[in-house]
Amino acid sequence: MSLVVYLAAGLLGLSAVVLLRRPRTAVRDPLTVSTCVSIVLGSLVFVCSAPLSLAAVNRLTGVPNFGAPLTYGMLSAYSCSLLVLLVHWRGGPRELVRRLVLRSIAAYVPLVAAIVVLFTLGDAHTERLTDLDTYYANTPYVREMILLYLIGHTAATLAMCALCVKWSREVTGLLRAGLRLIMAGSLLDVVGFQLTKYTAVAARWYGHDLDVLSTKVAPPSASLGALLCSAGFVLPRLLPAAAAQLRGLRDYRRLGPLWSRVRFVSTAPKPPSGWWQSPRARLHWREMSIHDALLALAPYFDDQVRARALAAAREAGRSAHEARIAAEAAMLADAARRAAAREAPLAAPSGYRLHATEVSGASGLVELAQALLPLPAPAQAAAREGTLRTSHG
Repeated sequence: MSLVVYLAAGLLGLSAVVLLRRPRTAVRDPLTVSTCVSIVLGSLVFVCSAPLSLAAVNRLTGVPNFGAPLTYGMLSAYSCSLLVLLVHWRGGPRELVRRLVLRSIAAYVPLVAAIVVLFTLGDAHTERLTDLDTYYANTPYVREMILLYLIGHTAATLAMCALCVKWSREVTGLLRAGLRLIMAGSLLDVVGFQLTKYTAVAARWYGHDLDVLSTKVAPPSASLGALLCSAGFVLPRLLPAAAAQLRGLRDYRRLGPLWSRVRFVSTAPKPPSGWWQSPRARLHWREMSIHDALLALAPYFDDQVRARALAAAREAGRSAHEARIAAEAAMLADAARRAAAREAPLAAPSGYRLHATEVSGASGLVELAQALLPLPAPAQAAAREGTLRTSHG
């Protein structure tokens, strides 16, 4: 069982690391901070609840079962952090958010203190690493401690479900998907962890043994439920950024044909020599270098080459925009060939502005790059004719 909970803790911790990939920016955002705090507390709950960890804590403190109030207190803090996170996620007036956060904290701080006090008053001198809840289900004070942590966790979970159901009716897209993941994880926690714990403890009260529910069913259910909840909180924030990086990688690769044609004239500074750069950063440097190269090739732009390629593309049935891009690709290919051959620029530069320089982002450059691979037959003919005319004219 230790391996299962350690794995869950590791996955939760990894998601917190991803959210804190830019620490200086992240700590200024209450939503990011509350998300990471919640995830870290969830990880600590799993670490503390593992039998190996419980045994180590008991041995280090010299107090049998000291790991129990530590785990239960951590679980209560985690429950509180989930409510705080939902408050920040929902947003609203600053004073309202602050008031709701303080109310949540005010409710769970006494609960954690009560857990510690009840454990101190109870008689739990026999170490139990996996079945403490059922073994001490009839022990005064320890029994109340067990019920208190379960009730506190149930209250937070049900409140979170109610907020998610209400909020999911008002939002769409990734946010709604995230809320549904949170609800799924919360329901799994209620049914698979809390209900089984309540059932196993109540069975002990009436002289029955259903410990298997508490020791075998509850831990993996809690792990999976926490992972689903964390995914619900994290994915709506990470997926847009991940999608942007994927688009950056796609555009970076699609700019390859254009970059291979013009890179020899680019004088833009080289990108930073870090061991890793994000796709968006790589795309930015490639865009900047291509624009620099296009500026250097501008004196070689031949309007006659562009006009012939434009006419040929229109005759082939292409739309006005597609014909324009094809004509610009032919003019650029002609300019790049003559610049590579170290020919003199045109006596009267064109002054024509490429479509790629009139639009923001990489879309215009991508269109131009794709028009170069392969260059359409009419555009190739126009470019060859322009080259011959220039060399023999």
